[in-house]
Amino acid sequence: MDFNPNNTVVRLCLQGMGMEDAGKPAEALQLFLEAWTQATNDSERFIAAHYVARCQTTARQKLEWYNTALRLATSVNDYVTNSALPALHTNIANCCDDLGDAANAEANRNLALMYNSNPSDKGPFYHGTRADLQVGDMLLPGHMSNYQSELQMNHIYFTALPNGAGLAAALAKGNGRERVYIVEPASHFENDPNVTDKKFPGNPTRSYRTTQPLKIVGELTDWVRQTAEEIQKWRDRLANSNGEIIN
Repeated sequence: MDFNPNNTVVRLCLQGMGMEDAGKPAEALQLFLEAWTQATNDSERFIAAHYVARCQTTARQKLEWYNTALRLATSVNDYVTNSALPALHTNIANCCDDLGDAANAEANRNLALMYNSNPSDKGPFYHGTRADLQVGDMLLPGHMSNYQSELQMNHIYFTALPNGAGLAAALAKGNGRERVYIVEPASHFENDPNVTDKKFPGNPTRSYRTTQPLKIVGELTDWVRQTAEEIQKWRDRLANSNGEIIN
């Protein structure tokens, strides 16, 4: 399931997180349970179960719901749910620790380490920018951040979602037109830690980064473009963000 903030389950979970931030755990749980009820497939049930789990008050209840989320993630077996497996196994291990089950805690921590390797996503991948580049050009790290002007980036960032790359292009610095290039990573890449396991489990935006070159192999001309008002909201959100970029 591609990440879509307009999806009913995603929207309910976002509302539930808002209640958590407001210090209203009971209201948050009700929204997460409603998301579980409204879910129509295992991908949506996985997301809802994850949030119901973390609202539980005992380790045994948490374990039951995290195991449900793990079963659903394994059933779906796509890029998004697979990216959540390290965090899921870590949460299960923590529950096992609280219940005095050292053997299962160790087994799940080992599984978390095993899954936290090179992502299984095969692409295609996209990079959004305003730079005028050509097929065959190589993108290299070392450029200044679009979001923190004083920060020199150690990685090149890319995504498997065309619309996500389009948004990055719209937010990029410069006066050139928005460009979305089709790219191929040279070798190892990793989940972008700035978005992975933040609001949602795993890497639902399929965002990645690498210290190795990205080769431009084509250009995409058709993606869903944000309105000027939407872009300004994104700029305001970034300007007001207190989070530091994990570089």
